[in-house]
Amino acid sequence: MQWEENERTFEGHVLHENAHNPFMKETRGNYFLSRAMPIHSYSLGLSGECDVVIFKENDKGINISGKKEKYLPIPVEYKKGKPKNTDEDIVQLVAQAMCLEEMMYCSISYGYLYYGETKHREKINISSELREKVKKYSQEMHEYAEKDYIPRVKRNKGCNACSLENICFPETYHKETVASYIKKYSEDINDA
Repeated sequence: MQWEENERTFEGHVLHENAHNPFMKETRGNYFLSRAMPIHSYSLGLSGECDVVIFKENDKGINISGKKEKYLPIPVEYKKGKPKNTDEDIVQLVAQAMCLEEMMYCSISYGYLYYGETKHREKINISSELREKVKKYSQEMHEYAEKDYIPRVKRNKGCNACSLENICFPETYHKETVASYIKKYSEDINDA
């Protein structure tokens, strides 16, 4: 795994600092928060971490050890910027909800995306169409991994703000596949 810090990743880190603090406990009225909660789904082959999960009191919820009431988990994903015209943030949130459902044997109908730039939390209803999209992307990702296939990079305006631009070189990859680029440079190294 490669990582390179830039101003945007640092600002994102600051925004997530409290969200990713698993030792920070918070209870308010009829709900409590879990932060930096590890999640997984065996059926999707996914694992990750929820920034925040709100456990809200609900008769249709689940039993929680040490609590009398039942609670329903609601994922909250924090993003540094503002809402996008694309659906990657929504797909990530839905994947988190699906992982929570599988882990906790419950049904989650919505979650939230919190955007640091707008300081606004957006409610996302989790539809069957979004669930199918998560399944499709997950299956596609696993097929790529099985074939050792790296998809072509699709340069977009987000590349300019990406901390990995100096590692990824999207202009180079745009002209050839990542696999052919790696093969070409691996041969150069082996010939040296």
